This record gives sequence, structure tokens and C-alpha cells, in this order.
Amino acid sequence: MEKIKVSQAIVVEGKYDKIKLSSVVDGVIICTNGFGIFSDRSVTDLIKYYAERSGIIILTDSDSAGFKIRARIKGICPAGRITNLYIPEIFGKEKRKAVPSKEGKLGVEGMSAKELRRIFEKAGADCTVSNGEPITKADLYETGLNGRENSSRLRKLAAEKLRLPQNISSTAMLEVINSTFTREEFFDFMDKLGAGAD
Repeated sequence: MEKIKVSQAIVVEGKYDKIKLSSVVDGVIICTNGFGIFSDRSVTDLIKYYAERSGIIILTDSDSAGFKIRARIKGICPAGRITNLYIPEIFGKEKRKAVPSKEGKLGVEGMSAKELRRIFEKAGADCTVSNGEPITKADLYETGLNGRENSSRLRKLAAEKLRLPQNISSTAMLEVINSTFTREEFFDFMDKLGAGAD
């Protein structure tokens, strides 16, 4: 089944939520690492960046912890566009867990692919935007953002221009670039960045 293309970044709680959602959605997925959202500056900076640029979709579990995380995101993104999507309250336990969660409800990872697809389609999220041919890790290498002697310095310069966390990984930066630029715009941006760095 073809994946749904989503233009907003999607915020979920954990890596298993991201893995499950990746089977349904083609787009940027950010993990809060549970309550890590309260202490991890790099995660909050990334969420703020997307909220102000493309908008974000919050898809946390339908339990008290999930709602606390939603409230925290709303608090750190006052100027951003936020869409809240909710999974249905279904009692049960995820396959990988020995016991159910504290409240006994299934989380995002416990939802079927069919149910997750229904949630996005019903919400009418921006599910059709695509920047065409994606920018790849090879392109990052070609432009000097990854795998070169001065890549770290150039990546910091790019992060500064894009108002991203200074310690952003090359993988996270690739996601940002693909959601921000077309290929032509990216190479133009890198040309100007390289000229300014000399």
C-alpha cells in the first residue's frame, strides 16, 4: 500500500511509534523520547523550527502522559501551526511489552496501519505536498555537509542560517532540508553558504 505523503512534521513519543508510523507515512517524524521533551533542548528547538515553517502534527498516546507532552509542545510553540491528531482509546497491550501500560490503553505503536491511515485521512492533514526528487546523503557529501574534513563547521553554519540546533545530526539535517528545499533551492543555498564561509 502506498504511503501517505505528509508535509508537516509529525511528533510522536518514542522510537517504536516512529517505526510504526513510518510504515504508513512518508514525512518527517520527530520523537520526544517521552518526557525528554521537558529537558532536551535539541528536540524542542527542532519541533519549534518545524512548527514555525511547515507546521507540526502531534500524535501522542491517548493517556495522561500523552496529554502532558501535548501541553508542553503547545507551550514551546506559541507562534507555530499545530494540528492535534488523536488515536482511539483502545484497551490492550503492545506485542513487544510483557504487561499493558499503566492506564491499559494501546499507544500509537499498538494501532494497526489501517487505523493510522484512517486517522490521517479523516483529519485532512496536508497529505499531498512533495518537493519532487529528494535530496540524499550523497548530496550532503557532494556539498560538504557530511563526510568531509570541514563538514562539522559547514553544518554549524547551515544550522545557524536555518535557525536549527547547532548540534543537529546530519540525518536530522537531511530531513529538514528535504522538507524545506527543492533540489535546486538546496544547491543554490549551499552555493551561497560556501561563498559566505570563505
